[in-house]
Amino acid sequence: MIRRPIAYLTRRETFSASHRLHSPLLTDEENREIFSKCNNPNGHGHNYTVEVTIRGPIDQKTGMVMNLSDLKIYMEESIMKVMDHKNLDKDVPHFHNLVSTTENVAVFIWNSLSAQLPNSSLLYEVKVFETDKNIMVYRGESE
Repeated sequence: MIRRPIAYLTRRETFSASHRLHSPLLTDEENREIFSKCNNPNGHGHNYTVEVTIRGPIDQKTGMVMNLSDLKIYMEESIMKVMDHKNLDKDVPHFHNLVSTTENVAVFIWNSLSAQLPNSSLLYEVKVFETDKNIMVYRGESE
């Protein structure tokens, strides 16, 4: 059996979106205390950067783990069309009753991409940069 090298392919996209951190499971006072300025009733925005990493064997015929053009299309459909220049809480149904934290944004992107990819087992990591200092990594794990 020939062993094929495993490689990691990462593509980065940037999108702008607004949101308000507010949980329907908390009182208004608890929301203000926990989320502070991010609980502003009018919301606030971010220029998010998302890095999607695909992990898999290098195909002998193509020399690729995945065609980068295909990954670009999957990310466009799963991330950009859904979230770019949107209010996450109002325009993305997934967040109507779920706090739009960076953690939940990363999980949403993972699930959306998994549904798009022909082989979802190649999805290795979703990394969301809310700011240069606040970064969330999700690898599809749950307890």
